Amino acid sequence: MKIVGEKYARSDGVVKVRGEALYTTDLQFPGMLFGAIFRSPVAAGRILHLDISAAENSPGVHKIITASDAPRHRHGLVVDDEQIFTSSDITYAGEPIAAIAATSLAEALAALKKIRIEIDEITPIVDLHEAIDPKCRLIHQGWKDFGAPEELFRSNNIVGQMVYDDGDVDKILNGSDFVIENEFVAGRQYQAYMEPKGVVASYENGRFTVHVSHQFPFNVRDRLAKALGIKSSAIRVVGHHIGGGFGGKLDLGIEPFACVLAKSTGRPVKLIQSRAEDMATCPVRENAIIHLRTGVNRDGQIIATDMDVIMDAGAAAGDTPYLSSIPLFLAGAPYKSGRTRVRCRVVYTNTPSTGAFRGVSGTYINFAVERQMDEIAKVIGMDRRQLRLKNLLHDGDCFLNGQVLSDASILDEAFALVESRAPWTTTGKGKLRGVGIAAAVWLTNPLPGSATMKLNEDGTLGLITAATENGSGAVAMGLRQIAAQEFGLEPDDVLISMPDTDVAGYDAGSQGSRTTHVVGRAIQEASIELRSKIISVAAEVLEALPGDIEIVDGQVGVAGVPASRIPLSSIAIAAKSMAGPLVATGSYRTPAPEYNHQCATGLLFTTFPTLTYHVHLAEVEVDPATGNTTVLRYIVAQEVGKVVNPDGVRGQIQGGVAQGLGYVLYENLDIGTDGKYRQKTLEAYRLPIAGDIPEVEIMLLEHPDLAGPHGVRGVAEPPIVPVAAAIANAISDAIGAPLNTIPVRPIDVLDGIRWAQEVHPDRQV
Repeated sequence: MKIVGEKYARSDGVVKVRGEALYTTDLQFPGMLFGAIFRSPVAAGRILHLDISAAENSPGVHKIITASDAPRHRHGLVVDDEQIFTSSDITYAGEPIAAIAATSLAEALAALKKIRIEIDEITPIVDLHEAIDPKCRLIHQGWKDFGAPEELFRSNNIVGQMVYDDGDVDKILNGSDFVIENEFVAGRQYQAYMEPKGVVASYENGRFTVHVSHQFPFNVRDRLAKALGIKSSAIRVVGHHIGGGFGGKLDLGIEPFACVLAKSTGRPVKLIQSRAEDMATCPVRENAIIHLRTGVNRDGQIIATDMDVIMDAGAAAGDTPYLSSIPLFLAGAPYKSGRTRVRCRVVYTNTPSTGAFRGVSGTYINFAVERQMDEIAKVIGMDRRQLRLKNLLHDGDCFLNGQVLSDASILDEAFALVESRAPWTTTGKGKLRGVGIAAAVWLTNPLPGSATMKLNEDGTLGLITAATENGSGAVAMGLRQIAAQEFGLEPDDVLISMPDTDVAGYDAGSQGSRTTHVVGRAIQEASIELRSKIISVAAEVLEALPGDIEIVDGQVGVAGVPASRIPLSSIAIAAKSMAGPLVATGSYRTPAPEYNHQCATGLLFTTFPTLTYHVHLAEVEVDPATGNTTVLRYIVAQEVGKVVNPDGVRGQIQGGVAQGLGYVLYENLDIGTDGKYRQKTLEAYRLPIAGDIPEVEIMLLEHPDLAGPHGVRGVAEPPIVPVAAAIANAISDAIGAPLNTIPVRPIDVLDGIRWAQEVHPDRQV
């Protein structure tokens, strides 16, 4: 029976379509209270006085907690620079100062308005160049006392730095036939999931139970334990359906406030953020500045690259010190970079903290690299596609860290596939029409996962894992189909429980396209053990040698004797009185590729394992009156290793492109001089709608990865990475002007058209 590679419906599809799926906001518990958080109205300053007396006496209020009622120590994902509540220094607008538990949400919000605070406000630091200046005021005066990895470079407002240097880069640049220099700027992008963050917490018998719709339950448990100063085993995290995450629900959020309130009141506390609150405080994709200098010979060979990146961490480091390693990989891939220097600095500012978002910092680094390729081609008078092919990585080439790419020639295949669908010399022709192309090499997150499988007495298969279904289908389709394939069952006969840290083994969460690859492999490892146990019991029941037993289409029998077959349910029932219940567990973590450990300083993210390869092409048309851009056509050639479910793969590619299109054309959280976001609603934020997004033409490549289940590589994350570059290159081609800022807004397009007319007055618009 062939299951992997076929179309099967999602296990959660019906309940979601009918509105029956339970999300955190739907949960109700006896005696439950409702929470609300009082946050700083300013981005920088010092608290002079806080008065909660009127709020405490407000109707329905059970408890108000401040810094004096909660653990005071600092904590963090990489650097211990966060605290549950601040009692003195304000570092960003929205920083938590107090929290309320009341009988109803309306009463909690009403009490919130009665809190009075006096703050000695100071001018916030929001500009990256200002923040990085050694003379700049410190965002955190006590940064030297924050716990941090020894290898992490920190200085003043710099909270992380990665440096790679081949040496003699300046010398080779100076000796190049051409030196192309540009600066690229990227804004912040909000994950814009449908379900704002929420939590329900209770405290009983010395333990917290935390109900969340979260991408990474074990991270919630461990980060929460650190924040509260307790053992991880004192916390149970129960997962529920997730209304989207895209990285925004990977780290600790509002869970500590619900826990402290629950312990203080002795009752369950529900805390659900409003959309405005979520937008103002979510760890969004960071803004950044990328400075690139490239040395090129007359024949188009890149011989030197100098990349300098500044990333905005906001007021707390979050995971950005890890992201500072990403430029090392993308500076030298998918194109050879010659002699190379890469520096990336992560900087504190008086703004809400940034964090993980699908494609992490790869979106804007790829944008910079690919826009630079177009500008190089323009300067040296070479075809843009040909320049890329000339400098493309091939089998045996290496990342800058020394990691060998054994199958980089897939990039050539991807370029050829796109060319077969949309010939470069004839695509994007017409008045104010343009074509752009971009390529990418991306990883599959290697972090560990596990799965426990049990054969139920009715012949179904129980699958227990902390892997989360965040909407991608990795669990609802992928893992079920992999498990079903192992035993010849229908996917509907594979029953998967919701994540529960008390029940399931460790899993590193829904991030980096890892679930199907890593947990799918863990399922295969568990299947080996479970099959062995089934065969052992079946051999006794059928009075045959174990070597003669086979499992076929959900039945067990003697090979070559079809009449001997009995259902798996019979074996499960027999096992109860013979060997005990049939249960097995498997675990897997992708081994790290070999690399040069001395290649760079501050390299926390050291390798790119289980590589995927991508080429995108966009065709656009620009309206000269409004500056609006219409994406007429979008083509993707993507390496996936092996398709598990065609609908799932295509859905993720279509979704990734849609999200990337929003990033490059519409979305941005503009930061004012007051440190606050100017967009406070989704309407103002401007997400693309259905009419803005073309149907993506998808061409899949399948070169199986030997370590992956059935050859599977990551699928869901990388489709967003090259989108901004492909579309910006197409717009630039259409109007004849460089566009080096994300997002590319209509005013930028109109300015570009005017610039092109001034530089090339004979150009017809």
